[in-house]
Amino acid sequence: MFYTLLQAAGTAQGAAEGTGTGVGAGSGLMWISLLVMVVIFYFMIIRPQKKQQKEQEEMMAQLKPGVSIMTTSGFYGVVLDVVEDTVIVEFGNNKNCRIPMNKAAVAKIDRPEEDTPDENVEEEEKTEKKDKKLSLGKKKED
Repeated sequence: MFYTLLQAAGTAQGAAEGTGTGVGAGSGLMWISLLVMVVIFYFMIIRPQKKQQKEQEEMMAQLKPGVSIMTTSGFYGVVLDVVEDTVIVEFGNNKNCRIPMNKAAVAKIDRPEEDTPDENVEEEEKTEKKDKKLSLGKKKED
């Protein structure tokens, strides 16, 4: 696409020079092709980068104690405390391995606090017990 635009610009400039009309026609096409390249550059590089930066800021806002994370170096841990730009993370089963790190070192949130399996299991058990009580109450009445 760019090659054909540049080739067309060169042909138009050569035709303009040959006819004696000046460089106006060739330079206009050159400015249009430059504008097209700038627009393509914006949509392919700048806009996705801004979107990624926005997603990163949203993730940083979700950091709170109890959230499982993965760091940029590939370590998995649990956030214990968040203070301004510093996050205290506990790694592994060893409760003494607590490391303060910069928020920028967090690559992704592995498992949000609300989605921990223990809580989901407890909630399911509570709903099952309620359902059993309701079903037993109805059978006794019948």
